[in-house]
Amino acid sequence: MPSKETLQIALNSQKAERTAPGWPQPNSGRSPTLSTLSEDKEAAPSHSGSFRRPFPPLVRPRIGPARGTLGLVVDPVRHTSSGSRLGNYKAQESVGRPGADPPAVGVRSLGAGLCGLGALRCGCWCRSPGPVLSARTSGARRGVARRWRQVKAVEYAVRGPIVLKAGEIELELQRGIKKPFTEVIRANIGDAQAMGQQPITFLRQVMALCTYPNLLDSPSFPEDAKKRARRLLQACGGNSLGSYSASQGVNCIREDVAAYITRRDGGVPADPDNIYLTTGASDGISTILKILVSGGGKSRTGVMIPIPQYPLYSAVISELDAIQVNYYLDEENCWALNVNELRRAVQEAKDHCDPKVLCIINPGNPTGQVQSRKCIEDVIHFAWEEKLFLMADEVYQDNVYSPDCKFHSFKKVLYEMGPEYSSNVELASFHSTSKGYMGECGYRGGYMEVINLHPEIKGQLVKLLSVRLCPPVSGQAAMDIVVNPPVPGEESFELFHREKESVLGNLAKKAKLTEDLFNQVPGIHCNPLQGAMYAFPRIFIPSKAVEAAQAHKMAPDMFYCMKLLEETGICVVPGSGFGQREGTYHFRMTILPPVEKLKTVLQKVKDFHIKFLEKYA
Repeated sequence: MPSKETLQIALNSQKAERTAPGWPQPNSGRSPTLSTLSEDKEAAPSHSGSFRRPFPPLVRPRIGPARGTLGLVVDPVRHTSSGSRLGNYKAQESVGRPGADPPAVGVRSLGAGLCGLGALRCGCWCRSPGPVLSARTSGARRGVARRWRQVKAVEYAVRGPIVLKAGEIELELQRGIKKPFTEVIRANIGDAQAMGQQPITFLRQVMALCTYPNLLDSPSFPEDAKKRARRLLQACGGNSLGSYSASQGVNCIREDVAAYITRRDGGVPADPDNIYLTTGASDGISTILKILVSGGGKSRTGVMIPIPQYPLYSAVISELDAIQVNYYLDEENCWALNVNELRRAVQEAKDHCDPKVLCIINPGNPTGQVQSRKCIEDVIHFAWEEKLFLMADEVYQDNVYSPDCKFHSFKKVLYEMGPEYSSNVELASFHSTSKGYMGECGYRGGYMEVINLHPEIKGQLVKLLSVRLCPPVSGQAAMDIVVNPPVPGEESFELFHREKESVLGNLAKKAKLTEDLFNQVPGIHCNPLQGAMYAFPRIFIPSKAVEAAQAHKMAPDMFYCMKLLEETGICVVPGSGFGQREGTYHFRMTILPPVEKLKTVLQKVKDFHIKFLEKYA
């Protein structure tokens, strides 16, 4: 048991802490949130231009009661030899033990805190008594505050406030509340099957067989589907999808992915050992960024992302406390990527961070552009010059509609540029079951191929992946069917080919339809939808509407999209959630609805936009 002197030290420290400026006093009615602790804020450099720190200045939350029976010893946030920052939290039963830490650190809990964060208060008002940690923990306080800011800074516009509002409206419609529409059309996200796209028969047949192996005896399933299902089950522990797999993924599926990449890239070899199966492409992107972000201050890792971008990137950058380095796509040139813009962005960023990563989305999301081979060569050369790690998000590689465009993988172009590049440029490329012609978002299947990674870092990557045990085995199986589909001569090939071409052909028609109809509306301009599955039209918002948005404390395009939702039931995502040049406004809308419904959506947007311009003219 701790001595009376030890307990008195803790209680005195706690009393002094709770009477400090900014700490709520009895009956004050205030909670010690981050916003109330202004005296603890540290000034942060203000960054302008194409880079920003994605969260507010440092705020130190107060320290409150410990939870549980162990004292908590907290080592301050420190720099490791590799430059990465780690918060080292060690629970120790330190009181009464030889060589224990100072008593004020090792005091056992006197009461459970309400916030559930143990000895480090999250900022909520935990009223139960408890010990206060010693001054040694000031670094840890900053670590917790930093982590809290990072979490608060994470934004994901695709499922942001406007989507929450759409859910509220749907509930109101279900309760019989009258609206000027009968349904909410969720055009905010690329969820193909939610929009009515039918699954690919062969994929679902193999998944059904893997999920319920008794069906392998059924004559209702083709033999090529049964053959794949048996192979997949034999590779799983206990012949069951319900077992764990290796952290890197089921070995035979990784082999199939490598074979697919080799076929896709015209014989460019792929090594199964460089293949990592993931929980959708998002999981792979987040994991790679985790192992690349390090340093502090001006040596903090900078991550270059396109603007407009898919909000996953800015969200992960915020979560990891990295520096976002924006490079702008050229809207006047069909959202092309200009390598001179990359040079501008990286040179400006070097004054504030250490740019290490270049992210490319091809075909583009939300912009729909497809990069030419020449553009990809220029990007690879730039990455080689600047020693940047390349991340190629290629989940829409099957979604190319323009007859003048063709998908070129970064892996293939890198290899064909010669060994000076192919042996030195580090590249991670990503694919998924969610997009393409498959639309199997719910299975959360994906893979990444990572090449030229240093063996030591590769070991750390495998270790990091092992923490989450393995990606869903059902998702791995779905990914296998995508990369190992029926081939000519097999029983299921004709049906598979017909369904695939039907999906992609319909998407191409809808891409052209969307572009044409948007460009007929005064005040809307839409670039050609060369690929992917979204339109990202530029919209004119009158100055009076901008003022109205400011009065509602909204971005102008958020105000526009919210009005569109409330008056038509159409849910789209404002361009500010993806990033855009200052003074321009856009929204992203998926082209996935069936053709007739898409025509209705486009007509409603046209009518709304004309009324909006008249109202705020």
